[in-house]
Amino acid sequence: MSSKIESLKIRFYGAKNLDSIPQLSNFSEQDRLGIKAVAQVLPFLTNNYILEQLIDWNNVPNDPMFRLTFPHPEMLESKDYNHIIQLLTENAPKTVLKQAANKIRQQLNPHPSGQKQHNVPTFNSEPVPGIQHKYRETVLVFPTAGQTCHAYCTFCFRWPQFVGLEGLKFATRESGMFQQYLQQHQEVRDVLFTGGDPMTMKARQLSLYIDPLLEAKFDHIQTIRIGTKSISFWPYRYVTDEDADNTLRLFEKIVKRGKHLAIMAHYEHWQELDTPVATEAIRRIRSTGAQIRTQAPVVRHINDSAETWAKMLQMQVSLGCIPYYMFVERQTGAKKYFEIPLVRVLEIYREAVKQVSGLARTIRGPLMSALPGKVAIDGVAEIAGEKVFVLSFLQGRDPDWCKRPFFASFNPDATWLNNLKPAFGEDKFFYENQLEEILTRQKLF
Repeated sequence: MSSKIESLKIRFYGAKNLDSIPQLSNFSEQDRLGIKAVAQVLPFLTNNYILEQLIDWNNVPNDPMFRLTFPHPEMLESKDYNHIIQLLTENAPKTVLKQAANKIRQQLNPHPSGQKQHNVPTFNSEPVPGIQHKYRETVLVFPTAGQTCHAYCTFCFRWPQFVGLEGLKFATRESGMFQQYLQQHQEVRDVLFTGGDPMTMKARQLSLYIDPLLEAKFDHIQTIRIGTKSISFWPYRYVTDEDADNTLRLFEKIVKRGKHLAIMAHYEHWQELDTPVATEAIRRIRSTGAQIRTQAPVVRHINDSAETWAKMLQMQVSLGCIPYYMFVERQTGAKKYFEIPLVRVLEIYREAVKQVSGLARTIRGPLMSALPGKVAIDGVAEIAGEKVFVLSFLQGRDPDWCKRPFFASFNPDATWLNNLKPAFGEDKFFYENQLEEILTRQKLF
């Protein structure tokens, strides 16, 4: 355990105890009501570390850490926001409030890119609960006990995991069914534990999922990935928490068994890297032999500037992390509040990588994690007199699609793949007929 960092006990704050957040005492009653209203629809959870060490309260409401963790009225359509405000003001029954919130949630595209319909595989003709298998080599596992986080990001594309809306939650039952599925599918090389955040689980719980994969019958699994925001939102998890050393020993065991352990860390802003406990957490994780790869979407109000990204990438590399993905904000939740035109996202990416060395240019993007796969925006060009977006697949439902350039007519307002049309008068993009066949086959089985 580190002697340099004082321990801190985590305290959570959500919609129910929002009024007890000390830093909100200077907010007007109307502003607090606004936060509470949005928190009835979209998940809200923060903690004392974020409140005390990450948010610059002298810069609120524009502070990026505040935007990242606190709901804002503009995240909802005005009519929906006003309706929730009215219900709260009238002290409407909880059942009425929940019904109104659920109605709004259903309009927010709760499972984008076919997550629910097209990514869940079958085993012995039955859906395998709590896993997704979209790309041939990689399976995502959603542990039941990891379906929460140390705090919630306001833009989170997996927000349905946290609001209790019937039928919108992924979680695997601890039945071993996902292990049987993995044993049957020898083409799988990577298993990604995700959520929520699996690092909200104790090391003992996480071991129940990981230890079986270290056995000889899973030698085809070469990499264990853990997707987490914990290094940012609660770095004490790896430094002074009572389970910190047990967690690091688990990481060491994975590496000693010959598996590559990749911690897929989510960082939206350099401020998340700029505290002593954050850097100490990174140092301790890396000392186990694990690698930390970083990723984030470009999000309006939070990190939509090349300077922010360049500084963040430089800090990550200096701390020994590997920049991995820059994403486009997904079409779900409060997307209208956070989304940015694709051409602007590309500009941010290009201007950011121009400012950093080659070690930081490992970051790939901008990427749309869309229904057919991960689509990269490679550039804007003029071909045969037509201005076009140059696109390619980094990952596809069919691996043969990868790195095959294709073109979309330039649209300065487009924010997602479905806003784009094929260039040069084509009726469809090259993959669309095959995609329909793939999705149809999945329905049949």
